[in-house]
Amino acid sequence: MPELPEVEALAADLRGRLVGRRVRRLDTYAISALKTFDPPARAIDDGEVVGVERHGKWLDLAIAPPAAAGEPSPLHVCIHLARAGWLRWRDEAPKVRPRMGKGPLAAQLMLDDDAGIDLTEAGTKKGLAIHVVRDPHDVHDIATLGPDPLADAFTEEAFSAILAEAGRAQVKGVLRSQRRIAGIGNAYSDEILHVARMSPFAPASMGADDVHRLYVALRETLQAAVEARQGVPATSLKSEKRSDMRVHGRTGEACPVCGDVVRQVEYADSTFQYCATCQTGGRPLSDRVLSRLLR
Repeated sequence: MPELPEVEALAADLRGRLVGRRVRRLDTYAISALKTFDPPARAIDDGEVVGVERHGKWLDLAIAPPAAAGEPSPLHVCIHLARAGWLRWRDEAPKVRPRMGKGPLAAQLMLDDDAGIDLTEAGTKKGLAIHVVRDPHDVHDIATLGPDPLADAFTEEAFSAILAEAGRAQVKGVLRSQRRIAGIGNAYSDEILHVARMSPFAPASMGADDVHRLYVALRETLQAAVEARQGVPATSLKSEKRSDMRVHGRTGEACPVCGDVVRQVEYADSTFQYCATCQTGGRPLSDRVLSRLLR
């Protein structure tokens, strides 16, 4: 799943490509992709892209519709790529019009010069979401986002208050909770906790020294990832993300800090990676899948 650094890079790339250009139409090919009906998707036809922003893991394309659409201010096409979604820039129109519900193509944003964006989603579990709204906060999952962890207002004091409010909840889950902190997912929470040398199962309520260490790790890890993604084309962002990971997705490999093997904890629908030497005092964490195998 693309997280804050990748979505920030996508927003910057699309801002340079789209702002000032005119939209021909938005076509959807996966019935589940378009989540809204008012305003209709056709309201952005012939509209001008006036901005591209990021809200957590959401992309927000602001499009000023033509006067004939009757909308007094820009509409927003808000896109969440979910676990297996992605987008690809096209310089020309497809030679064959895609068929509804066939293949990974979920939607196409067509520009008036035949360039545009393909939104795709692999696999059978569909989570990619497109909302056409008058205000981004009309999307419930955007309206309920926590603070952006790279914003100036996200101070160490603000972070400490979030952790204190979470109490005994596991810190990895707190980092991943979009209602507490926007934009961090499974991968970067693994990386942040490894940099902080902290167990994913540690309680969120912690001492001031631990809060400071985790805050610094969070800000530095995300900022470094954002800087590393600047100027990287969308087609290369996934591979860039994987290549930069210290522990996430590296089960069985050597920890880059201490050389111990990177271990994995697997749940029904997700996994995470960590280094026992760096993060848990050498103690392997309980893995429910492994525990079942050992019975």
